[in-house]
Parts: sequence; C-alpha cells; structure tokens
Amino acid sequence: MSEMLFKALTHRTPIRVALARHFIKQFSLFSYEQRLTIGAVDRPNYGYCIFQAARLARLLKIARISVIEFGCGGGNGLVSAERHIDEVTKLFDVGIDLYGFDNGSGLPAPRDYRDMPHYFRAGLYEMDRASLERKLKSAKLVIGDIGQTAAHFLEQFRPAPIGCMFFDLDFYSSTRDAMTLLDGGSSYFLPRAFMYFDDIVGDDTWLCNEFTGERLAIDEYNRRHETRKICKDYFVSNRYPNSWWTDLIYIHHDFAHPRYNDFIAEREQARHEGSIRLMR
Repeated sequence: MSEMLFKALTHRTPIRVALARHFIKQFSLFSYEQRLTIGAVDRPNYGYCIFQAARLARLLKIARISVIEFGCGGGNGLVSAERHIDEVTKLFDVGIDLYGFDNGSGLPAPRDYRDMPHYFRAGLYEMDRASLERKLKSAKLVIGDIGQTAAHFLEQFRPAPIGCMFFDLDFYSSTRDAMTLLDGGSSYFLPRAFMYFDDIVGDDTWLCNEFTGERLAIDEYNRRHETRKICKDYFVSNRYPNSWWTDLIYIHHDFAHPRYNDFIAEREQARHEGSIRLMR
C-alpha cells in the first residue's frame, strides 16, 4: 500500500483519482467498458487502441482485424493485449487476431547514435519464448530480424486489416525497419490505424529527441509519404486527462485508402444537431 501511495503522490494524476482507479481496477468494479473509459484497467493505452480499432471496424462493417505488437520482450504486453481483446470482442461483432514481433534474443547491437547506445545495449529484454508461449492463448509470435519479418509478414500471413500497432522496439533502426510493413497496401490496413509508441518520452537519462529513436523514425516516414502520415491523436488527452500515456498515442492516416472518406459519424452528428436545437 505504501508503494502504491508513493507512486500516486509522485504521479501527475491527482491522488484521489489514482487511488480510485487502483481500487476499481483491483476489484474489477463496473463493466470492462466503464473501467476502460476511466483508465482503471491494465495497460489502458493498449485497451484504448484495441477498443477504438474494433469500433472503427464495426462502423466500416469489417468483420475481422489484426493487432500488432512490435517488440515483445518478456511478453507482458502481449498477455495484456489478449485480455483486452477478450473483452473488446464481447462488445463488438469483430474478430481480432494478435501478432507479436520480436527477434527472441533481446536488443541487437545499436547501429549508431540514432539508436541511443548511451541508454541501450545489446541483449536487453531477452525473451523466454517457451515460457511466453505457455502464457499466450491465441497470439502468434513472429520471431526474427525485424527487417526481414516486417518485409515478408503480409505475404506470409495474409492478415486481416491491421487496426492498431504497438511499437516498443527502442531503436530508431528497428522502428524504421518495422514501418516498412506500412508500405504493404491499403487492403491490409484500416484507413485510420491506432498506434502507440512506447519510446518517445523516456526519462532524464534517456533524453528522447526528434533526431534519434522512434521520433526520428516517425518524422522520416512522414517525409517519405505524401498521402500516408503518422499523426498525434489530439483527442485522447481530453478523454483521459492527467494520464501519462496519452502523449504516446498516434494515428496512421492513409488518405488515399479507398474507404478513408466513408461517413461514419451518424451518432456524433446527431448529438451535435441535438445540442444546437436545444440552444435555439
């Protein structure tokens, strides 16, 4: 209890909110959707992206989507993603496949300063594959060098459209290589795919910046592509105020996707029109 209280006191979330979330999460109070709405779940960043991807798929009448985690390490993220998928598929009539990319042997050697060798060294975050596979229910592991696995993934697995991606590869070079998967064609993606980047804030030893790491990979991707852009999710911080992870949520917009312009805002527009009528 004292450790939890210390974390609450040193976190930017107001202490009463942090304690309430902890209590609700610990005892699974309310429905999953209600707990997710207030961030009282394990890895709310994963839950938010998976929920929103499934919601978009349902609005577009797409029956099945894929979720990807790049950089699994010990596998806690994959296990959490499976739990969220179990809950989200109860809410939406959408099937969800989960894939985890990792080289299986920990971080490779940093290539140059852009991989921030002052903070990372080869061998960190090694996977115990056998142990992880025993924990997983349905996720598929894609093991190997990310430059190769990302390049051949779509052809090899023929996945359902990808609705969200979690990037936890630490390095600029690995993140850049993983992003080659995004060049695989619109049919393999939702027109707007939710993204979480774990390594763009860091700490006061790491000192993330725009010229190294994931931020550099994002910037270079946007410079290379005219009609596909990785953009900040500007609304999520309003939905989850005072939450650390909202700064790490992005959206991959494929403006040339054949379904990008499909109108899906009936509910929102009806609500706005109702508000305007009440004001008159």
